[in-house]
Amino acid sequence: MGSLAELIAAALMGLGHALLVVFALVPSLEGFAVVAAVTYVADHYLHERDSYLINRLAKVRAGLSIRFLLRELTLVLLLTRMDLGDGPVYLAIACFLFFYSFQAAHGALVTLIRARRRLPVVTRNVDLARIPIPDAPPEWLLSSSARKVLHLDLAAFIGLLVSAKTGSLVYGVIGTAVTFVLAFAYTAVLVPFLRGSKTPPRADVVLAGIDEWLREYRPETVLYFSGSKESAYQVNMWLETMENLRTRPMIILREQVILRNLAPTSVPVVCVPGGVHLMNLDLSTVRVALYAANVGKNIHLLRVPTMKHVFIGHGDSDKIASVNPYSKVYDEVWTAGRAGRDRYAIADVGVLDQDIVEVGRPQLAPIRTAEGAWQPDFDGDCPTVLYAPTWEGWDDNPGNTSLILAGENIVRGLLTAEPPVRVVYKPHPFTGTRSRKAAAAHARISAMIEKAAAARAADPKWVTDTAAVQSARAELARIEARLASLGTASDGEGDEAVSSRDAVADPQGEADVRRLKEEWNAAYWRSFPVWEHKIVTGAEPRLYDCFNEADAMVSDISSVVSDFIASGKPYAVTDSAELGTEEFKRRNTAVRAAVILDNKADRLGELLEAVRDADADPQTEARRDLRQYLLGPDDVPSIDRFNAAVDALAAGSRARNEGQEAAALELAAIPRQQTGVQEKDGQVPA
Repeated sequence: MGSLAELIAAALMGLGHALLVVFALVPSLEGFAVVAAVTYVADHYLHERDSYLINRLAKVRAGLSIRFLLRELTLVLLLTRMDLGDGPVYLAIACFLFFYSFQAAHGALVTLIRARRRLPVVTRNVDLARIPIPDAPPEWLLSSSARKVLHLDLAAFIGLLVSAKTGSLVYGVIGTAVTFVLAFAYTAVLVPFLRGSKTPPRADVVLAGIDEWLREYRPETVLYFSGSKESAYQVNMWLETMENLRTRPMIILREQVILRNLAPTSVPVVCVPGGVHLMNLDLSTVRVALYAANVGKNIHLLRVPTMKHVFIGHGDSDKIASVNPYSKVYDEVWTAGRAGRDRYAIADVGVLDQDIVEVGRPQLAPIRTAEGAWQPDFDGDCPTVLYAPTWEGWDDNPGNTSLILAGENIVRGLLTAEPPVRVVYKPHPFTGTRSRKAAAAHARISAMIEKAAAARAADPKWVTDTAAVQSARAELARIEARLASLGTASDGEGDEAVSSRDAVADPQGEADVRRLKEEWNAAYWRSFPVWEHKIVTGAEPRLYDCFNEADAMVSDISSVVSDFIASGKPYAVTDSAELGTEEFKRRNTAVRAAVILDNKADRLGELLEAVRDADADPQTEARRDLRQYLLGPDDVPSIDRFNAAVDALAAGSRARNEGQEAAALELAAIPRQQTGVQEKDGQVPA
């Protein structure tokens, strides 16, 4: 449950349905009416909160329609038990039978309308003017339509209850008539939206229009991505890099859930769920395809020989995933620095050294570099330590995450540190998705931080500039309202055809969004005291924003460590598998300039001393050297190195294609008898 209120509502709904049977059998008209009202309200509340329970009840055959039907059946039972005669009972049975017929027709119409408005390709920043896409039906007609039509039984339900109370069948007839009229009207108003002029063209027409746009735009470099909702961050981290390419960029997605969670970008985006549709798109001008994740659907684009395929990944780390043998399928593998090249050499998974290109990490440009130890800005100020553990991974290897074995010790040590520090906790988006132990540890750690934050807020020695905090919160609300008005958020229920038609590139709007997001980030950190412990989840603030706010970090073996090294600040990494300091450093390059923690986190003090005193930080020079080894040299901006790699590979792709054309022409010019192919009866053998 998301909250105590949801738990109470769920309990009331479940208990209410049981009590309806009891009051119907007794019978008790007043008790039945009160409990029925409670079930209506509780059910509606849980739907409005998008409760996890509501979304799962259908899995156990207790879905929305079943719950309404049960309530209506208990009403029939009540009328039968009250010995009111056959009239009310027959009226109720006939009413609900015909009502469910209307509901079925309504549901079929809604399903058909949505199916006819579904496009084979959903886009952003693509001009679809050549494809006639009509406006969608009004949102109130299709949004939560099943709930709306089911709630039309209220008129008949109330009318029948009043008839039971007064003994007059008139009220039941009036209520039933109102229900029928509303149900018929709601169903009839949908029919016009099935006409051809109200629906988008057929799939082949839409695909032909997309191909026409592709031939005009002539994309040269594509970023290809497939994954779950939680993995959207993996493609979002590359958006700014794609915007800064010298070639014409495009993004190809395979799932609409990724599109809905894609950050604002000026790059054209084409979401193609169907593999056949993707394989038939005209991508003949594409020379370089970039892949941010190793997933099965990559094969749908990897099969195209006219472009070069590159694995760029979504982070640079010592995890085993960074040397996945699957990487052999790409023409090149791009790493940030020399460390990535050496990992593949040591792993010996079939990736050739000549196929590895060091391009740096263009995404790290927003990370600010710190020089020297932390210095307080005012009395009562304290340094910030970021705890950013990675997730539990696909197996139960204890080295995957510090969360389960060491997380509570780490957070407890930071919360009780003297001199005190502020803790910012930002877990990996996948945390708890596979392991219950990880989910439980995350919950306990969150509770510890919330309790410590409340205790610190109640302690008079921690002074709050109330006026500044309130001003920042007001500014935060203003910025969020402005971002919402610019349409940067999506609830996932919009019409995909209209969103594709209207989501065209708006350079000024994109610039406004970027500026507002920067303002939002600054206001966010001012919206609470600088000493307040904080739990940060979700897409905002970004991980790199947390880097800039922190004075040190504790993490695990992941790309988070490699990226944080760009800041030059002290950091600690947890040896959750307890390999021992020397062996841990031998196996993991990124920890060679870190404080190594075991699961007890006894050496946290060394990290905190390094934060406050530069003389107590023996790893300063080691971090500088490690930064260059992991992320590449600083003399050339990473985006320039990335663009140079794209240009070089694109040239190789063009040379290959020209060679293929020349070879085909040369083969066609050779007389058939010189090719060694013998014909018989006009047939050439296979």
